[in-house]
Amino acid sequence: MIKQVPWGDADAVALRARQRAEIAERYGTPDSEPGAAPSAADIAVFFVAYDGDGAAVGCGGLRSLGEGVGEVKRMYVVPDRRGSGVAQGVLAAPEDWACGRGWRSLRLETGGAQPDAVRFYTRCGYARIPGFGAYADSPSSLCFERLLAGTPHPSA
Repeated sequence: MIKQVPWGDADAVALRARQRAEIAERYGTPDSEPGAAPSAADIAVFFVAYDGDGAAVGCGGLRSLGEGVGEVKRMYVVPDRRGSGVAQGVLAAPEDWACGRGWRSLRLETGGAQPDAVRFYTRCGYARIPGFGAYADSPSSLCFERLLAGTPHPSA
């Protein structure tokens, strides 16, 4: 089950903390994010995935970049649920939300220490693009985009 939740929801906060800890371990620094960290003030929507027992197992949200473009932020699935389909559901929820509001594309940034994320996003229809926004001058950033209008989600 995937639910839209407020940014400050306790499960969302806990999952984001786990995501940041994993990123810090992968990159060897607690602050590897080139752009501004997302916050309640700039996240348009946030979702949490729950397993059959009600445990929070994944999350993800969107930041509006304006003009019908959004940025995927804080995508995360707990390690023991990876490969189970949770990530596809977590990504599809904000994509569907964005489509329903007429957004035309979603972008995201990841890095070279996340080859699993690169494979996942590529499989989900995201194509590599030049760095955008705060990531334009970041040599460690790998940026992707997926056009939404009239494009069915690959997991559908």
